[in-house]
Amino acid sequence: MLWLSILAAALANGSAPSPSVPLPQEEQVLTVPGFADFLAVDGDSVWATNRGRVERWSRQGKLAELAMAHPCGAMAVASGSLWIADCQNGTLNRIDLQTAKLITAIPTGIANPKGELNVVAGAGSIWVGSDAAGKIVRVDPADNRIIASVPVDAGTFFLSFGFGSLWAVSSDAQSLQQIDPATNLVVKRVKLGKQPGFLVAGEGAVWVQEQGDGTVARVDPVTGEVSGRLKVGADLRGGDIDAGGGAIWLRTSADQTVAMIDPRSMVLVARLGKASGSGALRYTSSGLWTTAHDVHTLSWWSIAAKPKE
Repeated sequence: MLWLSILAAALANGSAPSPSVPLPQEEQVLTVPGFADFLAVDGDSVWATNRGRVERWSRQGKLAELAMAHPCGAMAVASGSLWIADCQNGTLNRIDLQTAKLITAIPTGIANPKGELNVVAGAGSIWVGSDAAGKIVRVDPADNRIIASVPVDAGTFFLSFGFGSLWAVSSDAQSLQQIDPATNLVVKRVKLGKQPGFLVAGEGAVWVQEQGDGTVARVDPVTGEVSGRLKVGADLRGGDIDAGGGAIWLRTSADQTVAMIDPRSMVLVARLGKASGSGALRYTSSGLWTTAHDVHTLSWWSIAAKPKE
């Protein structure tokens, strides 16, 4: 049973799961032809990038799809729309959540045409890296106009919004940059480890995958200091990260599908599922969505309710 694997992993790491942290239960696996990868939660459903299209799925099956040249990177759901990068056309595409039809394609440029990037929502705007030389653009969803251009370190592709700031990682510069949305300027830089990548701002800190080191770094959003590091494996390439429910959730390519981290103790409390290659992950209050494009699956991991205090 999955619970026994969680407990065994916890004991191997020198701790047991905290009863305040919700625990994933059995995995429901959906077969998704093609190359299902990045995810965005939309109520009880989820949007997934795929080869030549973006699709909306529920636990019962596929609900909708829309053809695109090259949908890429992590997406954002905001202002009644799905916001997604098109790496072939260099556009930020806005898709109506209800009809799954294209509203507009904004010519922002895309900083990483290979597809490893984030589109994020925050401070009433949509943000995306637009130039590998070092630029993030800010889009107003009220009229779909670019309203600001933020100079950043070269190779800045990875974004997250939280604690009133936009957080941006450059793998090339090994930097985490804090951007003030009031001024559209970088106000702080944090030095990171080898090949930093995807990040999430939540559960009291900013969490960054240091992919080349196989570690997750915890950064204090006030001081900008690295307040902890956790070794997860030999490397963390080809994964994803999210926060919620009192835990940090890490999609990995080696050793397991998902690693579950206690953000307070910096202890790895669970390793879930077998290694299934690269993919993405998104947390909801009732479960986790994960993809495994190498084996053409989308999985739902239900989460038990928190025990009463």
